[in-house]
Amino acid sequence: MAQKSFGATISALRKQKGMTQLDLARQMGVTDKAVSKWERDLSFPDVATLPKLAELLDTSVDELLEVQTAAKNPEGARTKAPALVRLVLKAVALAMGVGVTALTIMDEVEPRNAFCLLGIGVACLGIVQLMDGGEADE
Repeated sequence: MAQKSFGATISALRKQKGMTQLDLARQMGVTDKAVSKWERDLSFPDVATLPKLAELLDTSVDELLEVQTAAKNPEGARTKAPALVRLVLKAVALAMGVGVTALTIMDEVEPRNAFCLLGIGVACLGIVQLMDGGEADE
């Protein structure tokens, strides 16, 4: 079976059996609204009822639970966390550059310390480039 959401799997198997949502609901001891929510991925059946659901749909619990995840989905490879890390690293690099410039103008930083701060900024930009695989900014 092709990988799809849990709800889509239940819906497809139920339809293969020629069952309505109400038929499945009655056999599971739930309402047809509950089955509808399962199929739309708005809720999930109680874990204890999965063996019964699998039996009614002539499948295994393992097959029911084979759903597509973001980790297996190439489009989901870039998540919000790495984007936030990129943003923070770029902000640190900018802050180092602005800080060194301001401190140099005010004559409040020694050249050796200025180079260390600029090195931190450049290192942050290097990490961002590595995370992006060497791609240019979008």
